[in-house]
Amino acid sequence: MTPQLSPKTVAFQGVPGAYSNLACREVFPDADAMACLTFQAAFEAVRSGKADVGMIPIENTLGGRVAGIHSLLPDSGLFIVGEHFQKVEHMLLAPKGATLEGLKRIYSHEQALAQCKVLIENLGLEAIAHADTAGAAQEIAERGDVEEAAVASSLAAETYDLEILRSRIEDKIGNTTRFVIMARQRMDPPPSEKSIMSLMFNVRSVPGSLYKALGGFATNGVNVVKLESYITDMSFTKAQFYAEIEGHPGTLAVDRALDEVRFFSTNVKELGVYPAHPFRSAN
Repeated sequence: MTPQLSPKTVAFQGVPGAYSNLACREVFPDADAMACLTFQAAFEAVRSGKADVGMIPIENTLGGRVAGIHSLLPDSGLFIVGEHFQKVEHMLLAPKGATLEGLKRIYSHEQALAQCKVLIENLGLEAIAHADTAGAAQEIAERGDVEEAAVASSLAAETYDLEILRSRIEDKIGNTTRFVIMARQRMDPPPSEKSIMSLMFNVRSVPGSLYKALGGFATNGVNVVKLESYITDMSFTKAQFYAEIEGHPGTLAVDRALDEVRFFSTNVKELGVYPAHPFRSAN
């Protein structure tokens, strides 16, 4: 489920035609998508009011967590108000007039190239890494060389007027990227609605502190669906944790569990409470 939002502008990192752009279109089809060079720029666009919300990728089923996002979340001044699961369906794109037999080089982000290794090897193409998928599509469109192709989305083909020589070229079907929707104000759903809560915290540097901080979730029957740690100091002795739980702080069980986290931790930051996407229960 998406939050009850009707944004006019949605910020994303990348160039037009990126998978993040595609996610913006799917979730908010009536909004304008604002391309931003970096994740920091996308956060700032929302923070400054240039965009109403941000569509930020946080993890991928094949590539794991998206580097750098978690370091931006605590001090962003923004809140997670929704989530979206975007299927990644790679297309083989080329300028008009190109043929499979005539291709020699293929460009894309290194992860996208790795995810389409079988086709690339079967066609005998030279794989060349690019900063992102849509940027690769943009460049081959500008050059118009029929010996060049790109791995990118169907939206990139539409955006840069490229031919789709073959669809769904990824080696494994089911590749999915999870996005979080960021806004300036917290927008908690009702406590009765199935929710996900995201938070970050630092445990006290004493034996058993993490065990005790998380113990409240177990004793109160609250499911922790994600827990990741990050070193935050030069001595490599202090870790920051990012956690996601099933539940709402408006319920007694979650409220009691959070009390224990706060008691055994420092710098507890609630990043947002948002509706659990139907993708979670369908898979």
